[in-house]
Amino acid sequence: MRHRKRGRKLGRNPSHQRALLRNLASALILTERDAEDDDNKPKTKGRIVTTLQKAKEVRPLVERCITIARRCLPDQEAADELEPQAERHSERWRSWRHSQQWYQWNQAIAPVVAARRRALRLLGDKRAVEILFDQLAPRFADRDGGYTRVLKLAKPRLGDAGPQAILEFVGVHDRVRRRAPKPSFEPETPAEQEPIAEEVAPPADQPPAEPAAGEPAVEAER
Repeated sequence: MRHRKRGRKLGRNPSHQRALLRNLASALILTERDAEDDDNKPKTKGRIVTTLQKAKEVRPLVERCITIARRCLPDQEAADELEPQAERHSERWRSWRHSQQWYQWNQAIAPVVAARRRALRLLGDKRAVEILFDQLAPRFADRDGGYTRVLKLAKPRLGDAGPQAILEFVGVHDRVRRRAPKPSFEPETPAEQEPIAEEVAPPADQPPAEPAAGEPAVEAER
């Protein structure tokens, strides 16, 4: 029995499990990089294909990293307001470095540095941490969770027939929902409808018309 043993073993020991999940999470985040001149550029941004069990297991780790990056966005904005727009090691920058404003900036940037170090421990990739804080955190600033989704593929993996799945970020490959047209129950009118000739009764004071030649005579009603 596996009481109080959460998670999937995935056929690996604990240290190998952590390394596997860390590499999968970093691989998903690195697909958002600008790889125009990169020989190993990703096929699709914000998406990786793996087995269904691995995708379900790595998804909480990716969600946790994005949440860590989102929570320090106000501190990053406050630090950006206190930082001067001067070149590093210039005269203006050195005067700001020894001013009281630098101590305020240092206090504002401290939670951001701590969050980046924590994300680096979880991911183990500096470039993935930069993409996480610079691109993904501002993108999901107004979203309280649910940053990724798992889509199961119908075609199994070639070789061992393992179930495959897509792990991707939401908001990029979303399907556009289109409302179906409302059915109308009104009968369709034909484009050209022939008018129906109505029989007009002759007036009472007019005598009935004489029958033509060869037609039988019709007696008037009494």
